[in-house]
Amino acid sequence: MGCVMNSGSGAGVLVTGAAGFVGSAVVECLVGRGVGVRALVHRAGVRVGVEEVWGDLAVAGSLRGVCEGVGTVLHLASRITGSEEELRVVNVEGTRALLAEARRAGVGRVVQLGTAAVYGAGVRRGVVEGELVERPGSVTSATRLEGERLVLAAGGTVLRPHLVFGRGDRWVVPGLVELLGRLPYWVEGGRARVSLVSVDALAGALAELAVRREVMGGVLHAGHPEPVSVRELVEAVAGGLGLPLPVGEVDLAGALELLGGGGGIDPVLARRVGLLAVDHWYDSGRLWAGLEASPGPRFAEAFGACASWYRDTALA
Repeated sequence: MGCVMNSGSGAGVLVTGAAGFVGSAVVECLVGRGVGVRALVHRAGVRVGVEEVWGDLAVAGSLRGVCEGVGTVLHLASRITGSEEELRVVNVEGTRALLAEARRAGVGRVVQLGTAAVYGAGVRRGVVEGELVERPGSVTSATRLEGERLVLAAGGTVLRPHLVFGRGDRWVVPGLVELLGRLPYWVEGGRARVSLVSVDALAGALAELAVRREVMGGVLHAGHPEPVSVRELVEAVAGGLGLPLPVGEVDLAGALELLGGGGGIDPVLARRVGLLAVDHWYDSGRLWAGLEASPGPRFAEAFGACASWYRDTALA
């Protein structure tokens, strides 16, 4: 997995969201390097060799004592569906309660997995941290941003990836495959560029940030240093999964019309089309310059290593 990290204080790491897409990869990375992991879980069975403690971010009282004896909290859990109240309870109030418990236990470091979705819609080309004002376009992104701001105010670190792929991905590549099945055209010629990062590279960065001696605070963009054109993205996915390539070209307006214009298009589908039509790439130089961990190979090679998983599992 390419997990490289400096020797830390030796204290353990509490991981929320340890059974999730990114969390399971981070736990594997930490355990593989001999770091003690305490996983905050709703159910048993995260991994052998990991200390499991029950807790629910939606129930503040259940977090009492979970941070005792750990040096770092890796906050990877978030809620992305549900009502505004359900989202707020986990993403905002749950984060607030976790930070209070970390402070009470004397935890020295908090690292959170955020999202570039907090920037909202618009063209993004080589954006560096602090350049944009966050304008989240959904309740999910708005509540996640509130949680991020709590972590930042407490002196923590927030990683903001854009699109994450690899083993465990149920949204990025499956969503692209679904869209290609419904819209077999190059949208805007496939010229748009996007930031992607493999789950292994992201896990390596999060694990190193949890245990390295020096603290990298604030917001850090987390993508591969080289953005990927949509044409390269689609060609790699289609080639790896044995799918036909798009034929012909439509602009964004035409794509939306084909998918049910006039207000009838599903907003999630519309967002996916927008990601294929407009540049969304972020400068991640600050993150990788400060770490020993590697961002890994370019997308085509990295996807080739996990294409069989997508074929056998996510798209079976």
